[in-house]
Amino acid sequence: MLNIDLSNKIALVTGGTGELGRAMVRTLADCGADVAIHFHKASGKAAQLQQEVRAKGRRACVVQADITQQADIQRIHGQIQEELGSPDIIVNSAVGQYQPTKVLEQSTDAYRNQFESCVLHNVLMAQAFVPAMIAKRWGRIIAISTEVVMLNHPNQSAYASGKRGMDGLLRVLAREIGEHNITVNQVAPGWCVSENRPAQG
Repeated sequence: MLNIDLSNKIALVTGGTGELGRAMVRTLADCGADVAIHFHKASGKAAQLQQEVRAKGRRACVVQADITQQADIQRIHGQIQEELGSPDIIVNSAVGQYQPTKVLEQSTDAYRNQFESCVLHNVLMAQAFVPAMIAKRWGRIIAISTEVVMLNHPNQSAYASGKRGMDGLLRVLAREIGEHNITVNQVAPGWCVSENRPAQG
């Protein structure tokens, strides 16, 4: 368990029911944070995770949204504010799913999907939640990137381009809001062992 004291902090994890999302929600709660758990379709997993967080003695709420839609982001902003307060920590982990193939065969919808879920997702989250961080003069934004942007394997062009676009956005955002004691960082995990993805070998 991480030895980080997040007592009295509120965290929000988009894609909180995903493979990485669940681990991050649990870790944040273990460190003392109250957690808002976002899901798109996996309501059952979200409810179970909420129970786990509460069993750790932390507050938790569950919010449903399409993270590419401004109205949805504004709606969950209001819900989280009412149930927990203004998030101090935002982890943007949600990403759209598509069928990868070669550039010459990949649909334009796949590129649009990745732009919206990687770039627009982070724009909408910043616009909704950063103003309260500026008012408090403290905040942490963490976006989940991928080693794919460095490896550039065949058939991964939509994913890689979406995450590279996200990288540019977040580098600019960090310069714009850093003076308010708000950090903007990215984490690019490699292959991870999870509940549904066993260790190799």
